[in-house]
Amino acid sequence: MRITGYRTLTTVQDWGRPVGDANGVFADGCVPIGIVLVDTDEGVTGVGLGPHAGLETVFAAIEGEDPRGVAALYDRMLRRVFKAGHAGSVFGTIGTLDTALWDIKARLAGEPLWRLLGGSDRRVPAYASGLDIGLTDDELVSYYELHTRYGLRAAKIKGGLDIDRDRHRLTLVRDVLTEAAHGARPALMLDVNEAWTRKQAVRHVCELERTLDLTWIEEPVRRWDAQGLAVVGRGVRASVAGGENLTGLEQFVPLIAAGGLDIVQTAAVWGVTHFMRVASLAHAHDLPVSPIGTNPVGLLHAATAVPNHMVSELQNLRPPLGLTFDLHVSEGAFVLGDSPGLGITVDQDMIAARPVLPGGVPADGPEVRPERAGRRLFPVTERGPVAPRHHVGHRDRGPVRPDDEVTVVR
Repeated sequence: MRITGYRTLTTVQDWGRPVGDANGVFADGCVPIGIVLVDTDEGVTGVGLGPHAGLETVFAAIEGEDPRGVAALYDRMLRRVFKAGHAGSVFGTIGTLDTALWDIKARLAGEPLWRLLGGSDRRVPAYASGLDIGLTDDELVSYYELHTRYGLRAAKIKGGLDIDRDRHRLTLVRDVLTEAAHGARPALMLDVNEAWTRKQAVRHVCELERTLDLTWIEEPVRRWDAQGLAVVGRGVRASVAGGENLTGLEQFVPLIAAGGLDIVQTAAVWGVTHFMRVASLAHAHDLPVSPIGTNPVGLLHAATAVPNHMVSELQNLRPPLGLTFDLHVSEGAFVLGDSPGLGITVDQDMIAARPVLPGGVPADGPEVRPERAGRRLFPVTERGPVAPRHHVGHRDRGPVRPDDEVTVVR
């Protein structure tokens, strides 16, 4: 069997509302999702979700190879780009191809990836997360009330711009989760997306911890600041989580060595092989791992096969346009299905028929770091203009209903 080519698609994750974090907000909630289809000479095609950057260069490392040698091919891709470096979106492209290769390998075996990797339990514990900094109080409560119907008792909100506002919003979410759990204490997390300095982080979190029990604080300072993360960890009761934006195993080593991470995270777009290696590194230091991302399907399968998985992020109950996933959410967990491979079905006609989103990165969206990040003296009480996007025509007109959740394929 040989890899013969690839095809690319771009679909959208339409949240039907503003989504963003301390760095900015997408006004209409339409976020592009890249898809790469990897073809073989035996007619088996693998699906990877993620970036396309540098795809032609990276693909040259695996073209004509046997797709079943996934780990070796992953290292070939890393070697192909070592001069320019594999950081950022190119690392995402490697992860996208890696995920597609694992999909092929499991499809050939006639097994779901979670079973091929050695997992025995198809249930993956989850927490609710909404990219929710742009929501009103009522919208915030409604969003997390919806997730309690699926048994979720843990939630992560976005914040970092105003202590009082963060306390208020965390309290609202805590009360929603506590009521749903009949008084049981929920898990609350706060993600500030690198918005603070070291002292700002300690001061902000300590103030919150006067009245709230935080399970973790996520990315309180810059992602690479090993000493800063350790300083925050020593200054607060909450665990420090990070790692989602680290693009290479070598970037985790100084953070773990400095005691800067209590929860080791990795993003869905970086691929299955990377996650497995990060999980092994974390396990050697008795640290738990927690995948994050909008569509973490590959890492959900991989999470079943590592001993130190803690919980995975659930950002949306519906898949992107034109995709169906063989999984569902029940009793506070993702439940993976039995379809061979990742269990992803791609409706190319539906994706091709959608309007095209404008290209480029909005200057005031969450992907661009604000000029004053880490240097704000006063709280941010009024947000600037949000980034308009082209509407794709299939937005929600009301609350998400239970039957709008991820599609289960049998």
